[in-house]
Amino acid sequence: MLINITNRRFRSLFPTMWGMGLGLVIGLLTLVGTQANAQDQKMGYIDSDYILNNLPEYEGVEKRLNVLAEQWQKELDKMNQEIEELRKEYEAKEILFTEEVREERKKEIQAKIEERDSFKKQKFGPEGDYFSKQKELLNPIQRKVMKAVTTVAEREDYDYVFDRSGEMRFMYTKAEWDLSDEVLLEMGIEIDQQN
Repeated sequence: MLINITNRRFRSLFPTMWGMGLGLVIGLLTLVGTQANAQDQKMGYIDSDYILNNLPEYEGVEKRLNVLAEQWQKELDKMNQEIEELRKEYEAKEILFTEEVREERKKEIQAKIEERDSFKKQKFGPEGDYFSKQKELLNPIQRKVMKAVTTVAEREDYDYVFDRSGEMRFMYTKAEWDLSDEVLLEMGIEIDQQN
């Protein structure tokens, strides 16, 4: 059983912002739209996946997280192997065991399963070590990107900047409103325009 966390893409740079604020953003846009003409609003977007993939420090974060996840996965695999060996041994010798020994072996197997599940939750659960480490390593990058987005948005006088790699999907966007390269440039990273 392989935990597919090592290759998981960080779907959005600011997932909690989108999860909690999507309704608020739509409501504000509606409210603002009734008070001002849409022509008075300047909107742009970024692609945080694109920005992250062009940040050298992000690659380092991804590598560190992969090393941790692989290490923990090996421990999980070892636990699974131990459980499987105990099950096979139990099944092979079940008819030879007394009722007491059967119950003891079943409890032993169940204890190993619970130990494995607890380890898995501790390492890969929503509040687990993997996601804590991910948050710890990504926070400085998120702050850096957010600062660059804010600087570009204020300098270019944008009213709204959306993240196109978040849960909010754009059905159509003009490339001229994509601020991703400008954000990278603000962070000191030049991109080959042939991409």
